[in-house]
Amino acid sequence: MIENIIAGVIAALISAPILALFFFILKEKLFGIPDITGKWYFEMTTVNSDYNPYKGMILRYIAIVWREGNKLSGTVEKVYENSSTGEREYVGDKRSRGHLDGYYELNYLSKDKIYIHIKEQGNGRESTNYFELIRTNSNSLKGAFNSFVANQDGLSKWQRELF
Repeated sequence: MIENIIAGVIAALISAPILALFFFILKEKLFGIPDITGKWYFEMTTVNSDYNPYKGMILRYIAIVWREGNKLSGTVEKVYENSSTGEREYVGDKRSRGHLDGYYELNYLSKDKIYIHIKEQGNGRESTNYFELIRTNSNSLKGAFNSFVANQDGLSKWQRELF
C-alpha cells in the first residue's frame, strides 16, 4: 500500500512538469497572439458623414505598429486621398502624422479583434479615428472606423502590401 502511494507521488512529480511544459508550448505556439508588429498599409472609405462631400472619400495611410503583450502602439502617416476635391498623393512634409494606440483581443472560438485609436495632427487641428478590426489572416485586417471629423464612419482594411 505504501509502495503504491510512493509510486503515485513519484509519477505525479515527474508528469506534472512535463504536462505543464506541454500546455505552455501549446498556448505560446498554437494559441498565442500573432505578431502584427511591423509596417501596415490601411485604407478608410467613408460611408456616412455629416459633411456630404466626404461621403465616398478614400484615405490611405502607412502605419508602423509595435506590440507588447496585448497592447499596440505606433505611428501613422497619411499618403493618399481620393475625395470630391480630387485625387492626391502626399509625399514628404505634406504627410500628416499621427500616433496609434490599441489593444489586441485574442479569441479562441472566434476571429481575433483589434481595437485601434489614432490621433492625427491634420491641417489646422488634431483628429481622432477609432477602428474595430477583425484579423482575417496574418496579412489582413478588416472592419469599421469612426471619426470625429464631420462625424464620419465607414469601412477600413489593413494589409501588409501596398494598395
